[in-house]
Amino acid sequence: MLDINYIRQNPEEVVAMLHKRQLASEEPKINQLLDLEEKRKALVRESDDLKALRNKRSKDLAALKKRGDTSFENELKTIMETADFEGARIAEIDTLLNGSEGIEKKIESILLGLPNKLHQSVPAGRSADDNQLFGEPVSFPYTFDFPVKNHLELGKSLKILDFERGAKVCGAGFPVYMGKGARLERALINFMLDCHTERHGYIEVFPPFFVNRESLRGTGQWPKFADQVYHIGEDDLYAIPTAEVPVTNLHRGEMLDPKALPISYAAYSACFRREAGSYGKDTRGFLRVHQFNKVEMVKFTRPEESYDALEMIRENAEAILTALKIPYRVLLLCSGDISANATKCYDIEVWSPAEQKYLEASSCSNFEDYQSRRANIRFKPESNAKPEFVHTLNGSGLATSRLMVSLLEHYQTAEGSIMIPEVLRHYTRFDEIQAAE
Repeated sequence: MLDINYIRQNPEEVVAMLHKRQLASEEPKINQLLDLEEKRKALVRESDDLKALRNKRSKDLAALKKRGDTSFENELKTIMETADFEGARIAEIDTLLNGSEGIEKKIESILLGLPNKLHQSVPAGRSADDNQLFGEPVSFPYTFDFPVKNHLELGKSLKILDFERGAKVCGAGFPVYMGKGARLERALINFMLDCHTERHGYIEVFPPFFVNRESLRGTGQWPKFADQVYHIGEDDLYAIPTAEVPVTNLHRGEMLDPKALPISYAAYSACFRREAGSYGKDTRGFLRVHQFNKVEMVKFTRPEESYDALEMIRENAEAILTALKIPYRVLLLCSGDISANATKCYDIEVWSPAEQKYLEASSCSNFEDYQSRRANIRFKPESNAKPEFVHTLNGSGLATSRLMVSLLEHYQTAEGSIMIPEVLRHYTRFDEIQAAE
């Protein structure tokens, strides 16, 4: 959430950001917000003045009553009538400000719907076609002198993936891992967690897979992206779209110890996404699913350290792919493709030899104080300093679904078997998934 004072002081800058994000239609909301803020300030001033007068009237009234002199009855009556009017107006102003359809609620609604600022390094662009390559694509020496099978063909022939039975049990987009496929998935998760905790210095967290509405609000999924999450109406709980939500909200409403910053967490979770509005877009197999597994990296930092932390998160995610020897590239997202919550974002995409295209496997973002302002996560730079909002960041380290696509397709053999990446063999306890199995 943007700071209302920042918007009031820099309205042209905010409007320019909306245009850069291809959200020019949102511009009228800025004028509406500023008008509401002026009305709010005027009503608060009026209320404060009336409360000061009411306090004075109360003292005058008490003094007259104390005298007990009947000659002051008319003056006493006037003071009481004036005090009643002032009290009624104060109550009316409170309703105008804080009622269910009051100004405060309208201001909050607009603020919650506005996107974050953009870092100066974010390139201008209209869509994903304008994203910029960051560095050179990373490749490894794979040679396919045989027809390449896609992950669906491999999963079915090796009996390690079963999308049909998943659809029977739950519906399309809910995969089932079988046998050595299940163990390979578990190996990926354990390897990534070990890498981030033992080599990269993250603290492991195993969070809940359901959160309340306040948690979604804290990280920016509520109310703007409410249609993308699964809701359990009876309990008013939501299945998490990413571990970012519960992990970031661990510190909601807290004043963090400045000596503890930066705080770095790595968490495994299942992720659930309705993917509303995306039907028909790369829906085969793991290309688009409603449930998938992911290891998430989350950081809380001082403001001046957050962009260095973003580069560190990106490097930590890349380290996983380098260890697995999976070809990939990094994209710096343009203004028209970056998420509403992020100020800067890198996407890491793995290569699929069967699809002949790159598939997103990680997104690494800096949110600055956009989330911490919503979730009220602060720290004091010095013991006697004014509290500041921390900066929050997160990155997939990584999502296993598209990673599994690339892994299976790159490590397939001419016989239809799958060789296991060397770094995973300690976890799988086998070197190969053979075609005859």
